Amino acid sequence: MSGEKGGGVAFFFRSRVVAWGLVVVLVFGAGGVIGSAFSLDRPIRQSIVDSQGKKWGKSPEGKFWAGVSKYGDWPQLMLFGVVLLGGALRFRKKDFAKVVVAAMLASTVAGVLANASRLTTGRVRPREEAKHGAGFYGPWKEGKLTVGNPAINSFPSGHTATAVGFAAPFVFAFPVVGIPFLAGAFGVAYSRMLLGAHHFSDVVTASVLALVVGWLILRWVQLRGDAIFFAGAEFVRRRFWKSGGGETRAG
Repeated sequence: MSGEKGGGVAFFFRSRVVAWGLVVVLVFGAGGVIGSAFSLDRPIRQSIVDSQGKKWGKSPEGKFWAGVSKYGDWPQLMLFGVVLLGGALRFRKKDFAKVVVAAMLASTVAGVLANASRLTTGRVRPREEAKHGAGFYGPWKEGKLTVGNPAINSFPSGHTATAVGFAAPFVFAFPVVGIPFLAGAFGVAYSRMLLGAHHFSDVVTASVLALVVGWLILRWVQLRGDAIFFAGAEFVRRRFWKSGGGETRAG
């Protein structure tokens, strides 16, 4: 009996050691990816500038990527999430509905974290470097507050965090759906670099942050899914459908 108990305790500690070892590896791996991204900022930015002419922003390609950036932001993602959630509820796909709720939460939380960070890091956007000078200035630059100054709020990318945060739970739960969503999210990140709004390291850091947030929130929703699911279902039913029916409300 004592041998079985001792074996169980040993297995428990071995499991904890393996788990924490994996966490350490992932943390150092993420740090390595982000660090490498910083070293690639300048050559990637230069290659983008070299490939674009002065009128690129007015070209069909420029307008396309501006549209990707605009429609890949948080409000549009939330609307898309509501549509997905409504469809999942209509067809009684409870597990899928839970992932949609996790995606909406992860997108919001990752976006809030990224935006709160970039308000204080004071990194100059690539397209503003000629005017303000490249670098991180923190919350103050030349005696002026950088918080709320869009030109000096680059790191990390809020657009990327919200887009990757939305895709992440699908990647972990339903890869067939999640991988195309993640490709779209990376398209949003790419558009931000093409528009000169963010450095490569801005979008890489935001992506790492969003993937971590997405996994944590997915796990939380899976563990406490029923309460979250019914809360989300009730919200959608009251806001977008009449009780007892599937018709959208007028107005």
